[in-house]
Amino acid sequence: MHLRIIADPEHPYSLEQLSVLSEESITVDEKLGRILITFTPTIQHCSMATVIGLCLREKLKDCFHPHFKVDIKVAPGSHADEESVNKQLNDKERVAAALEIPNLRQLVDECLYSSEL
Repeated sequence: MHLRIIADPEHPYSLEQLSVLSEESITVDEKLGRILITFTPTIQHCSMATVIGLCLREKLKDCFHPHFKVDIKVAPGSHADEESVNKQLNDKERVAAALEIPNLRQLVDECLYSSEL
C-alpha cells in the first residue's frame, strides 16, 4: 500500500519514517469491505493530526474501491484531543468541507505528492 510515502506536513520525512504510521497500524478486511487505520501523532498536542488523517483518507481513495468503509483514528492516548480529532476525521461532511478549503487542500496535496521523499 502506498500510504508509507505520505510526507509529514511539518517535517521533511514520511509518516512511516516518523513512526506516525506503520504496516501494523493498518487493518484491511476485504471480505467486510472495511479499513481501519490508527496513527500516532509525533506529539500529544499535534496541530497537524487532522491534516495527517485527511492525507490518509485521500490516499486511500487512490488505493481502494469506494465501497470500502474507512475509519481513521489517532492511537488511544496519543493525542490530547483524541475524541475530537477522531470525530472530525470520520464525519463525511466535515471531511468534504475541510477539503474545499484551498490552503488545506494544497497542504494535503503537498503531503501526498511531494517528490522530496
